[in-house]
Amino acid sequence: MRQPDWNVVRAVPPFCSMSEHNLKTLTAAAVLQSFPQHAELITEGNTPDFLHIAIQGSVEMYCTHDGHEATIDIVQPMTTFVLAAVIRDEVYLSSARTLTATEVISIPARSARDAFCRDFAFARAIADELAERYCDAVRSLKNEKLRTTAKRLANWILRADALQGHRRVIEIAFGKRTLAASLGMTPENLSRSLARLTRHGVRVDGRDIVIEDSLALERFAKPNALIDG
Repeated sequence: MRQPDWNVVRAVPPFCSMSEHNLKTLTAAAVLQSFPQHAELITEGNTPDFLHIAIQGSVEMYCTHDGHEATIDIVQPMTTFVLAAVIRDEVYLSSARTLTATEVISIPARSARDAFCRDFAFARAIADELAERYCDAVRSLKNEKLRTTAKRLANWILRADALQGHRRVIEIAFGKRTLAASLGMTPENLSRSLARLTRHGVRVDGRDIVIEDSLALERFAKPNALIDG
């Protein structure tokens, strides 16, 4: 395990607002670890020992109940995860595992809570981060409640294309099964939705999704800023 560069942590919201002294104190207690694909990082129901920051790779947040499993979120760099559980000192409500080879910075949970109490700028940034995640949760709920599977997929394609620079070729960094779970559908529904979208300007090329007619896709998807951000 290595000690992370404090400048790397400084670049991650909400740590960018912290005083230099408090940030260096946090970083001194942190560790930087590399994990292979499919490594289990945390287990729902456990009490958090660390606040985690994804630096490279992808992390899947998921839950299980009565033999069923559901993907809650896909965490991309550079983002904290299990923030609410750490600040409230409550059990994890979801588990986490790596989807790809991943680097994670882990900060002791008690150190993060101490910094929250003594550093006003950090506390304000934490409040902003949690508020944004609440908004994300509401958007996700609206997306699942108000849209068909095909329209959820269509809007995901549009957002992914925007994040990847409008190249019209979306590279799926993780498997289609994980993509389906993150959109609240089965792999079979994902396949049917992809087939339906061929009539609306989309083509599948192996692991990639190609947008051949972005206007046709937008007409079908009907993106909404109150859902899609």
